[in-house]
Amino acid sequence: MRYRSWLSWPALLLFLTFAPSSHPQAPQTGTLKAIHAEGMKTFSEAQVAAISGLQVDSQVGRQDLQNAADLLLRSGLFAKVNYKFDTHNNDVILTFHVEEAPRLPVAYDNFPWFDDSELTAAIKNDLPFYDGTLPEGGTVVDLAGNALASFLTAHGLKAEVKHFVLANPLLDSSEQEFQLSGVTQTVASVEFSDPALTNDLAVQQHLSDVRGKPYSRLMIDVFLAEAIRPIYLAKGYLRAKIGPAEVRLSGDPNKKFPEAIPVYVPCTPGPVFHWKEADWKGNGALSSQALDAVLRMKPGDLADGMAIEGAWDRVREAYGHLGYLDAKVEPVASYDEQAHTVSYSVAIVEGQQYRYQEMTVTGMSLAGERMIRDAWPLKPGDVMDKTAFEQFLLLLEAHRDSIFKDLPVHYDTVGHWLETDPQKGTANALIDFK
Repeated sequence: MRYRSWLSWPALLLFLTFAPSSHPQAPQTGTLKAIHAEGMKTFSEAQVAAISGLQVDSQVGRQDLQNAADLLLRSGLFAKVNYKFDTHNNDVILTFHVEEAPRLPVAYDNFPWFDDSELTAAIKNDLPFYDGTLPEGGTVVDLAGNALASFLTAHGLKAEVKHFVLANPLLDSSEQEFQLSGVTQTVASVEFSDPALTNDLAVQQHLSDVRGKPYSRLMIDVFLAEAIRPIYLAKGYLRAKIGPAEVRLSGDPNKKFPEAIPVYVPCTPGPVFHWKEADWKGNGALSSQALDAVLRMKPGDLADGMAIEGAWDRVREAYGHLGYLDAKVEPVASYDEQAHTVSYSVAIVEGQQYRYQEMTVTGMSLAGERMIRDAWPLKPGDVMDKTAFEQFLLLLEAHRDSIFKDLPVHYDTVGHWLETDPQKGTANALIDFK
């Protein structure tokens, strides 16, 4: 049970009258005189009372109080619900103690005919506490979907409203997303506020990824994150603001909604940044000078965001080369808005160094396995060089003749992983042929 009741001594007699009886008589009830709530962070006491479904001055029995606690839990808005009640004569004072559940921002995926404010107002009309966020699940999410469906019906549109928890690539976080099924509208065009993007050949080549496709904000967000943001980053626009995309419909609003939707994307590139430095913390196996060399960037260089991301990958690879398979690299950027430079504080958690123990090969003939072991570059006790492991896999996948010579072998894929034992500091290589 995720809730429980505390009974004060004065309430014990009322509890006994509320409890099931073996006698065929109607259960006793009391008059609910007040509903209190504790533990909220964003909800008010009145909102918790409203969501519980109970009404002050109504007659309630103990089952009614339990049902109200169940209703609060099923809403999805609360992770925990406890309650207690006190009585005086025939009056009941109820107190909920709640713990609010995490909530996610709401996104409306393919409602191109309406502003977000209209859709938000439609939900708020049915759920007065709605603030643009909802829990991952629960009855309140379904009620919000029903409110949107009713709003669409009132505007002459019939479509099934679905909801999903999805990751937004632009926000690097999850959202509670509402989508319509059976919508036929497509993206007619994509226009950017930044003329440099409009004239960029690479952008024009990528527009086919969205133009003519079914209208979807999520699809457009993915396009902006994967095709547009890298163009800005590579040119040093590290703080570029992209989107959110807007629909700009024109014409008589009383006529049929258009089948093709023009999309407008506001973009502010901001200043071009240059590299200043990296401040390393927690590194021991590799010196700061060695790590700077891995980055391949000098003060004053253009801060190519894509190259910087690749540099952090090279740092991880450098640690893997030395057997630090669990090493974590956590860079945090610091921007100088006046000088237009960027520096990074990079926290390194090296973890332990692993040594190679043994290899397991499956899905290969005995002759083929012998040739694999002959070509394998590591001996038991050697540092588990992740780079050598990956290079060996590349030979198996793309240059198999260099290992198998004239031996006929047939496989489509090479499954692989490293199995580590932190207590022993050992790593086993596993290779599976299919």
